[in-house]
Amino acid sequence: MTPVLAAVAQILVLVAALAAVHLPLGAYLARTYTSPNHLRAERLWYRAVRVDPDAEQRWTTYLMSLLGFSLASVLLLYGLGRLQAYLPWNLGFTGLDPGGAWNTAVSFTTNTNWQWYSGEAAAGHLLQMSGLAVQNFVSAAVGMAVAIALVRGFARSGTDARVGNFWSDLTRGVVRVLLPLSVVAGIVLMAGGAIQNLDPHTAISTVEGATQHVLGGPVASQEAIKNLGTNGGGFFNANSAHPYENPTPFTNLVEIFLLLLIPFTLPRAFGIMVGDRRQGWAILGVMAGLWAASLALTTWAELAGPGAAPQAAGAAMEGKESRFGLAASALFGVSTTATSTGSVNSMHDSFTAPGGGMLLFNMLLGEVAPGGVGAGLYGMLLLAVVAVFVAGLMVGRTPEYLGKKIGRPEMTIVALYVLAVPALVLVGTAVAVVVEPGLAGIQDPGPHGLSEVLYAFASAANNNGSAFAGLATGTPFYEVAQGLAMLAGRFVPIALVLALAGRLASQTAVPATSGTLPTHRPLFAGLLAAVALVVVGLTFIPVLSLGPVVESLS
Repeated sequence: MTPVLAAVAQILVLVAALAAVHLPLGAYLARTYTSPNHLRAERLWYRAVRVDPDAEQRWTTYLMSLLGFSLASVLLLYGLGRLQAYLPWNLGFTGLDPGGAWNTAVSFTTNTNWQWYSGEAAAGHLLQMSGLAVQNFVSAAVGMAVAIALVRGFARSGTDARVGNFWSDLTRGVVRVLLPLSVVAGIVLMAGGAIQNLDPHTAISTVEGATQHVLGGPVASQEAIKNLGTNGGGFFNANSAHPYENPTPFTNLVEIFLLLLIPFTLPRAFGIMVGDRRQGWAILGVMAGLWAASLALTTWAELAGPGAAPQAAGAAMEGKESRFGLAASALFGVSTTATSTGSVNSMHDSFTAPGGGMLLFNMLLGEVAPGGVGAGLYGMLLLAVVAVFVAGLMVGRTPEYLGKKIGRPEMTIVALYVLAVPALVLVGTAVAVVVEPGLAGIQDPGPHGLSEVLYAFASAANNNGSAFAGLATGTPFYEVAQGLAMLAGRFVPIALVLALAGRLASQTAVPATSGTLPTHRPLFAGLLAAVALVVVGLTFIPVLSLGPVVESLS
């Protein structure tokens, strides 16, 4: 089978699998967050933490609950990292240094999972299981909770800025969605060859007669939530290129399926909750269209890689996983950067200049195609607000979206949201390329070095976690700078999303009239896609021109 046919075949299988679960899982997600009933395990948890899950919270209280929970998560994970030497199953590893523990705690709490360290050389089994894996669940549930709060803002009318209960949304996301799906995914991955044990380093003899120490561990369970929750932190440094994490082409396709499962299904839940399923189809269509365009361009760039070596090999194979082939590496790379996941089965730094540029562009787009669990949906909905505002200006009518008027206060919030992450990315990159500690980490001179720094801050601020590996980030400068970018890139947008949800929930819905812009038709979907691309283009074209574009033309 030719590389092109292999690429098409695996994409068709993936799309068919996602389509098969879209309707039932989307309906289940909607029921999860609208059901008045609580499971017995959930009621026990609520009593333990002394919260009333039925008490509706204003958006400010919802935000404070979220921030308090996240702060406690950072402190707990920081403590586990610092005290690792005194914990069981530490495999002989010492505690993380203060800067490294800070960076790791922030990274996993913000759903970024940026790793400055090699997992098999720094993190013991208890830190992996009780620290990192737990945060994989709860950080993903936080993202879904924020998305659902925004959906309630559109669906409700005159509720005094009440958008739900954070503790209930968080618990239901973990107990009813992420845990059961992860159990099934973990079993499937183990059946495919991923390991699941508590073994320490084991000495084995290689075919050359040398001795090599191979680490075991609870890999399959962490691999499942790593991808399902769009987290990305690998048990091993090679991440999903490691045969213990991703043994076969079958498990590779399963992991890509897990990456896209919830982000591509949440629009269905959105349509059901706002009472118009066509709205969900419109959002899904834009997400799928942007993802497909990125995949086509990236695959083409890697298959047609310039230079003597790629032409001799038939494609740009440097840094690709030879077990899976180039098409699978491109599919994984696009899916992971489009979903804020960060897990990799190939080295993004080794992609061609235009291919690596597309992976970078996926993150700079705001990761809305389809984005992370929850984050992709609320990011696309805010862009939809921009689209209806632009359309309203064009035809001279008051902008409305789902019966809610979009005025100056709403657009102020949305504008701040749109500008927040680009400001973090561009300011962080600018500082890193002019100060000595930042320049010291750049190993490749010229435009590719700029691309590495830009990729690092785009990955941190967008809570992705993947990297152009040529940049040395295990230094105090990058640990602190990226930790700040991860915190601000996670919680500033969340605060703005919840503020918008509160304003929308307080409004009284207005009925649609003949002058209302239909937001479920292809015309609006095209406008929404154009708004997403134009917003990114106007913001990042100058720095992309100095990095990936110059490198592509050189």
